[in-house]
Amino acid sequence: MVDQDIVYRQLRPSDIGVLERIHCDLFPIRYESEFFHNAVSGRDIVSWGAVDCSRTDGRSDELVGFVTARTILANDSEIGDMLRYDPTRTDQTLVYILTLGVVESYRNRGIAAALTREVIKYASNLAHCQAVYLHVISYNNPAIQFYKKLCFKFVRRLSGFYYIQGQHYDSLLFVYYVNGGRSPCSPLDIVATVAAYVRSLFKLMVTRLWKSEEKVSRWSKCKESRRLLTAQNKRNITSDSDGCQCV
Repeated sequence: MVDQDIVYRQLRPSDIGVLERIHCDLFPIRYESEFFHNAVSGRDIVSWGAVDCSRTDGRSDELVGFVTARTILANDSEIGDMLRYDPTRTDQTLVYILTLGVVESYRNRGIAAALTREVIKYASNLAHCQAVYLHVISYNNPAIQFYKKLCFKFVRRLSGFYYIQGQHYDSLLFVYYVNGGRSPCSPLDIVATVAAYVRSLFKLMVTRLWKSEEKVSRWSKCKESRRLLTAQNKRNITSDSDGCQCV
């Protein structure tokens, strides 16, 4: 259900203070100030924010949720083997979701899903983009179920990917394919492989059947020729005998 009070827009320089505060509240990882400056200025990072325009406390344009992402070359990504793409093409890209968050009092209103769809729509409009992907820390079950619900595909578990407060945590890698992108072992590829095998098997059977019929035909013609030759010889012998007179 669409919440009419929530408006989505790109982040602005004036959002930097609230953006940094929400990140600090939501995530165990600390981000450098350069990250926030890049996020609100659009330098190397694309981002969208959610605001509650129904507020009457003068904060109707204050962030209540956000998503940040970065476009990278497929050849430079860590999931090259997860994609069915042409490595010789240098223009193929991916969109990597860096952070996604919603303040606690605004959760369960579809804001996170709407922000993620903004990223998917953005990636889909990039002609050479193959997928949107992200990491989720292994113990964050609500986030894992959230991305599965949005049709992201779990493709790999990365051991010890995160190092937080002296402890290692695994990461789960999720991918959402766009613009025809897919995994090298996708169901479509499997169907295509099976179809190709069936076609080759059918051609082989037809070829063998044709050769078999051709062999039978040659044998029949050869047999018929021998029969005619034998009959001709018999007729010649009979004629010679009839021409002889015995004394």
